[in-house]
Amino acid sequence: MDQLIKEIAEDLKMIRENKPLIHHITNFVVMNETANITLCIGALPVMAHAREEVEEMVSIAGALLLNIGTLTPELIDTMVIVGKKANELGVPVILDPVGAGATTFRTEACRRIINEVEVSIIRGNSGEISILAGADGEVKGVEAVGKSGNMVGVASGFAAKGGFVVSVTGPQDIVTDGSQVALIANGDAMMATITGTGCMSTTVTAAFAAVQKDYFKAAVGALVTFGIAGERAAGISGNRPGTFHSVLYDALYSVTEDDILRGAKVGFLDIMEAG
Repeated sequence: MDQLIKEIAEDLKMIRENKPLIHHITNFVVMNETANITLCIGALPVMAHAREEVEEMVSIAGALLLNIGTLTPELIDTMVIVGKKANELGVPVILDPVGAGATTFRTEACRRIINEVEVSIIRGNSGEISILAGADGEVKGVEAVGKSGNMVGVASGFAAKGGFVVSVTGPQDIVTDGSQVALIANGDAMMATITGTGCMSTTVTAAFAAVQKDYFKAAVGALVTFGIAGERAAGISGNRPGTFHSVLYDALYSVTEDDILRGAKVGFLDIMEAG
């Protein structure tokens, strides 16, 4: 546990020193937010969607983020093309299945990406992950309104079957690679009062994956760091979502290695308990 927290702090330092380029193919609702969050964590954002340039762009990226929030058939094709190129180059692919389960189109788009691209980490809410794992879940719009009764078991089974890390954000975050499970208590309820915090957490995850090739550790580090920023922002904003939105950037920008060493709230669950 202590060693993992030290590695998270070191990874944050590496992001800020190395400034990896994060190639986003993302949704138009949160594009500005995720670009700003990328800068605040210390990485560099690029939002390149055109099929004509994505393979060239991903060749200079530290991570590729695929977010299906505002889908078109053409964009799905582009995501598969660039995902395969990232696989060839050894660039980690982070998938955010926004609204999976809300429509057949979204669900099948995610399944196509998972089937055709070697995804490193899937970061979603409980409803999205439950649907993709084949368990019960309900998504209204892009928000989870229902979930499996055993989310840890669902997520760990999905990760083991798919060969990727599953990162589930909610009141208590879950990260699993199918053989180990981390439960993360960092964060604040205010994070659910504004649009885009899930997508922002995926961006932070991509930044950590760009410097940490153990993608389980990368996913844990991202949620711990972003959760600490959420706690700090909520302490400043109080019960004011607009203020919270603006100070969240400042809070993430100012998170230090020492904040992680002192403030990480991570526990581990025996995989047998997740069954």
